[in-house]
Amino acid sequence: MHPILLSNDYLMGKRIKKIKTIRLHREGTNTLLYVGCGTVIVGAILWYATGLSAIFKVYAVLMLIVYLIMINFFRCPIRYFQGETEGVVVAPADGRVVVIEEVDEDEYFHDRRLMVSIFMSLFNVHANWFPIDGRVKFVKHFNGNFHKAWLPKASEENEHTDIMLETDDGVDILCRQIAGAVARRIVTYAKDDEDCYIDEHLGFIKFGSRVDVFLPVGTKVCVKMGQATTGDQTVIARLK
Repeated sequence: MHPILLSNDYLMGKRIKKIKTIRLHREGTNTLLYVGCGTVIVGAILWYATGLSAIFKVYAVLMLIVYLIMINFFRCPIRYFQGETEGVVVAPADGRVVVIEEVDEDEYFHDRRLMVSIFMSLFNVHANWFPIDGRVKFVKHFNGNFHKAWLPKASEENEHTDIMLETDDGVDILCRQIAGAVARRIVTYAKDDEDCYIDEHLGFIKFGSRVDVFLPVGTKVCVKMGQATTGDQTVIARLK
């Protein structure tokens, strides 16, 4: 269980159930501001030049739709996992499971690992959560390509950030944030040697992406291919 997340989060060793609320993520503040101002300026120019013409009306409708999609993208729901967290691996992101397979991981583990990958579409929340309670061993960022995030080669060839986590029982788990064909910025809040907890944000990826979790072989997988996941809520695996 988490020792402390926020004051009053726990009472007599039990998590207090809280009302789920939604806000906009701070990573979207500047983007929404600049796009909003640009949209208004261009709209004003069109209105001045053409009045309430068909061109102005089409522009207004299209930009309203685009802006609403962006607001949806930058949602930042406040979530609290209900239940025991020992041995539990939760989904680090909203999205859909696109990979469940054993792979050879030669960068860090040099052995076989069970990889579970979650693809985030443009319409998903793009905040990322820590999948386990434990400690951040290290964080490494790698530049790379921008293949479509659901392709197998994206895990190694795309721009990505690796976050190595260690559970309280000493089990190492690699969490990898991957940029996609549209995504151009990976934000990681995890820091070396800091404690980490389920319910806390690991980072954010802008505009379409994927998160891979590398688990020990033999871990019990609790999701299926194509299953929708909710970050910090869906249990994707249980460690031995």
